[in-house]
Amino acid sequence: MFRCTKQGAVWAIGLSMIVSGSATAQSNNFKSLTLDNQTNSGVMMGSTGGTTSLPAIVSNSDRQNQKCLGFGDPSPDHTLVLKRPFSSVSIRVDSGGADTTLLISGPGGVRCADAGEAGGDVRLQQDQWEPGAYQIWVGTVAPNTNRDYRLIVRGN
Repeated sequence: MFRCTKQGAVWAIGLSMIVSGSATAQSNNFKSLTLDNQTNSGVMMGSTGGTTSLPAIVSNSDRQNQKCLGFGDPSPDHTLVLKRPFSSVSIRVDSGGADTTLLISGPGGVRCADAGEAGGDVRLQQDQWEPGAYQIWVGTVAPNTNRDYRLIVRGN
């Protein structure tokens, strides 16, 4: 007999979203940030430590055919809301030099970044960001690696 607790139900819903490839209905684990005509930058805080393969959330690669890497929580860590188009957005993880990865899913597709073989904190800077909600996962190269971080976002 299967008994579903509230925590088990949340886990099951998250797992079904990962399996189906849909990340749009999930709530985030930490703070959200909105960029608009008055605000073009901000900082969000969080911590890593999940065991979910981030490539499995997005079928391995992003819109530029770059392989996504890392482990994180099944739910996104943050939501970035862009109220207008931005010609460029920079997202940087500051964890004191830990080997971190990024996965961002939103309008225009998936964007991934890692620090490469050198390791360390990851930074993603790309052009052409459409208005809308972007879900952000901050991952680590190894599963269950707990790192506190600041996520620094700047749009132009």
